[in-house]
Amino acid sequence: MRKQLRRFLPDHQAVHGNRWLAPFANTLLHPRLWHLNRHSAAGAVATGLFCGLIPGPFQMLGAALCCLVFRVNLPLALVTTLYTNPFTIIPLYIVAVGIGQFVLGGGHVAFAPPPEYDMRNPAGWMHAMSTWTYGLGQPLVVGLVVLATLLAVTGYFATKAAWRLYLIRAWRQRRAARKRPL
Repeated sequence: MRKQLRRFLPDHQAVHGNRWLAPFANTLLHPRLWHLNRHSAAGAVATGLFCGLIPGPFQMLGAALCCLVFRVNLPLALVTTLYTNPFTIIPLYIVAVGIGQFVLGGGHVAFAPPPEYDMRNPAGWMHAMSTWTYGLGQPLVVGLVVLATLLAVTGYFATKAAWRLYLIRAWRQRRAARKRPL
């Protein structure tokens, strides 16, 4: 499984040669940030899923900081945050508000639809979007934390299980290949 993942992720040398990342070389070139095994992959997926729900453009920054703290695979965590995009963020936030209302035990508040995107006035749309998000308040914040935690735990164990199943399949194929006569 490591071989398939390495095809899509940048390597240690690519970061080492990047002049923009040179000031952070001591921190970013730690070997555990680039090592790929089932533990670092599961931690990276969990980190990416949790940080993917951070509002605004800070998802990758949050994932990178968490990778530095937990010493999990940095590139995989950054790629995993991409599950949130303009098409998925609104449904995820709707689910988060529902979870937040359930956890807080409050009455079911009617959900106002988000503002429609105005191509002629993107700044106005951003202001309307931030006002809409702020109006959701406490249920959204609680729901985002709970949903991010649920996604992270699920992603962690799903990655561990998928890696384990891949290994079992590879072992069985090797055993079968050894038993075949030439």
